[in-house]
Amino acid sequence: MSSRDINKGDSKNKFYLQVTIATIVMLVVFILSIGIGRYTISVREILDIFMGREVKSMTKRVFLTLRLPRTIMVLIAGIGLSVSGSVYQTIFKNPLATPDIIGVSSGANLGAAIAILFFTGSNLTIAAFAFFGGLGAVFLALGLTKISRTEDITSFVLSGIVIGSISQGVIMFLKYIADPERQLAAIEYWSMGSFAGITSEKLFSILPYFFIGIIGLFLLKWQINILSLSDEEGKSLGVRVSLIRVIVIICATLVVASIVSVTGLISFIGLIGPHIARMLTKKNDFNTTFLSGIIGASILLVADILARSMASSEIPISILTTFIGAPFLAYLMSRLN
Repeated sequence: MSSRDINKGDSKNKFYLQVTIATIVMLVVFILSIGIGRYTISVREILDIFMGREVKSMTKRVFLTLRLPRTIMVLIAGIGLSVSGSVYQTIFKNPLATPDIIGVSSGANLGAAIAILFFTGSNLTIAAFAFFGGLGAVFLALGLTKISRTEDITSFVLSGIVIGSISQGVIMFLKYIADPERQLAAIEYWSMGSFAGITSEKLFSILPYFFIGIIGLFLLKWQINILSLSDEEGKSLGVRVSLIRVIVIICATLVVASIVSVTGLISFIGLIGPHIARMLTKKNDFNTTFLSGIIGASILLVADILARSMASSEIPISILTTFIGAPFLAYLMSRLN
């Protein structure tokens, strides 16, 4: 056996160990998240419920209607945002790429603002408008790229920035005409993100779109690895670079839009998870993307626990993820310079 094969085997074993440890941490935090809150549920009671044993009716009701749907939503939000962030960073060859870079977040925010101002403002209406707002922003960016002279990554990023800027401008106008007491507060609160209103119905409503996007990304993992190379290298390996890039962007956007449509905007998770995974693996492949999803889920679970336990009223989730992410971003900038 050559030294190259030995090193490859060691690298695989190290990766499996990292995934195992990260998964154990995620599961531990998941169980803690279910138990911690104004109504405490012990680990034993959680296990009793899973085993079908008798527990207090109130405990079971809180577990099934509040804690479990919310914690599952936090879990898939952390996974989805981190995986999508890692994919964006890979295909755009930009270590600081996030859903903001192609206008997904701005489009979703605009959709939610329109629903709050001009429609019923119900949770279902806001979720639907935010979802289609995020997707619509990406398709507009793709259309703008098509009419440019060069359909490359730079053109798409610039198109995303243009669409995002227009969306932000419209949002500022909508805030200006909004009712300060009701509508403006609702728009601001949605833009800070929260898991407080998560129910089983909301969770099940977004799962099909989430799984379509995630499964699409995993099926295209080899092509995503190729997109980390130059376009010329990708074409030489038989990959239709432009087409695959568009499909990957749509899949990643579907994941992000499905999440933020019911949670509101969540900052920095799509940046932190991928970079921690990259620091651990010292690679930039889809295995790292997979690990980043587990890490992102753990970080968001911890942030959600703090959001509902640090104060008498719940803190919007993006406040906590920003306090975690901003120093981390400053650290990354110092590393990149």
